[in-house]
Amino acid sequence: MKRLRVAIAQFNAHVGNLAGNASRILELAARAREGGADVLLTPELALCGYPPEDLLMRPDFYRACAGQLDALARAAVLPIVVGHPEESAGKRYNAASLLADGKVVATYRKHRLPNYEVFDEERYFAAGDEPCVIALNGVRCGLAICADVWESGATEAAALAGAELVLTLNASPFHMNKQVRRYEVLRERITATAKPVVYANLVGGQDELVFDGASFAMDGQGRLTHQLPAFVEALEFVDYADGHLLPGRMVEPPSREAEVYAALTLGVADYLGKNGFPGAIIGLSGGIDSALTLAIAVDALGADKVRAVMMPSPWTAQMSLDDSREMVRRLGVQYDEIPIAAAMEQFAVLLAPTFATLGPKPSWDTTDENLQARIRGMLLMALSNRTGRIVLTTGNKSEMAVGYATLYGDMAGGFAVIKDVAKTFVYRLAHWRNAVSDVIPQNIITRPPSAELKPGQTDQDTLPAYDVLDAIIEAYMERDESPRQIIAGGYSEADVRKVVFMLKKNEYKRRQAPVGIRVTQRGFGKDWRYPITSAYAEEW
Repeated sequence: MKRLRVAIAQFNAHVGNLAGNASRILELAARAREGGADVLLTPELALCGYPPEDLLMRPDFYRACAGQLDALARAAVLPIVVGHPEESAGKRYNAASLLADGKVVATYRKHRLPNYEVFDEERYFAAGDEPCVIALNGVRCGLAICADVWESGATEAAALAGAELVLTLNASPFHMNKQVRRYEVLRERITATAKPVVYANLVGGQDELVFDGASFAMDGQGRLTHQLPAFVEALEFVDYADGHLLPGRMVEPPSREAEVYAALTLGVADYLGKNGFPGAIIGLSGGIDSALTLAIAVDALGADKVRAVMMPSPWTAQMSLDDSREMVRRLGVQYDEIPIAAAMEQFAVLLAPTFATLGPKPSWDTTDENLQARIRGMLLMALSNRTGRIVLTTGNKSEMAVGYATLYGDMAGGFAVIKDVAKTFVYRLAHWRNAVSDVIPQNIITRPPSAELKPGQTDQDTLPAYDVLDAIIEAYMERDESPRQIIAGGYSEADVRKVVFMLKKNEYKRRQAPVGIRVTQRGFGKDWRYPITSAYAEEW
């Protein structure tokens, strides 16, 4: 009887921390051996973390990775399939090697190099073209790396070379509905090969990307036999016996709101933790966006590492102050109030002589509104400088799309937590979080959203209703639908024209915004690369 026990190492690699990642792999290997595993399967580029981006341009990076790979092989206590970058004969590869008996036994080079969405592997790597089938405990295992199972060719070649089981190393970043799509593509490969698959995925935050783990295994009929948890590290065992995977651990998938909230908290925890920030500062407004950001930060970091600051102006409603005070009381974070009326008056005095040379000024305009936001931004950044903590900005995807934000004001900060969360989904997340424990005061959720930069202001003075706005943004920006198609979908031409115009006009703002966590299939980051300067006119 042919039997093989595969240990999936779903762990949080740290880009560039070669020794730390290798140490973590060895720790997991020891645990895997204690559990009776025959081999440890790690994620894609586990040795160096993913994505290393332009570190992959540096010859010294490959030398360091090669040295660490050799050291890992010598220290391994059982066979390990480890992902790593490789330089060979003047070419560079995204590779996976079997380490056993103190050395590198075999190396597979990734065939399919994704160059879409957030991926640009053709910039760094050459494509491999040979299958790699390794014998483990008498079982012939074909190796594949991430995109190799998303397209035909590589796994089919492994099957033709005699593979009985496919082991795939992955660094597949999270976005909504991603796991369903993973199941679909794996079943396509299984239909073509009739071979079971063990899928090990990376977990953790890396700048704007979050990797959800959620590793799994499927039998030769495409039936799910194992499902690991999402957004946490895990070591799980998959047993193969005589051509079949034996049923194992099955974790129920989280709800849409739960998975997005988990992605955001993991993204915040790893961005601050891996970059060494001692904590976070958040400017509260009394509104839903800053409230959600505060809740996420506390859940990610702990209340002791979060500081909230309320900076009321003459237009700040008492309700905003009361609700902010109540929320920080519930969460137990450090809280400051810094009124900005005096600063507003001083700026008016400073600017008055110059403004007088520009002709008559309205009693109140965007200049006055933006000054408030910029005063607040300066105060937050001063606190950041003084404490070393990073400012988390609170703008959502709807606002980023249409420029409903102030450069060097509410956009000032180091990390944009909900940058890829549409306003309508912000409300869904707030309701979900309150169902876990009641931390966001109900007034914040139910009141009409407002920037409170002038008397009686609401967001809908400037923007379409958020359900309309978000639907148009999703259609145009995420699905690349034309304005004609969006109008044909039932939206008014006036609203579509307004939103598309604002979206295109504000590209220059988004380029200056802090990096933020990606949770949709297309965010305003690595996978949005439109020119700021463009005269292209779309068809209407």
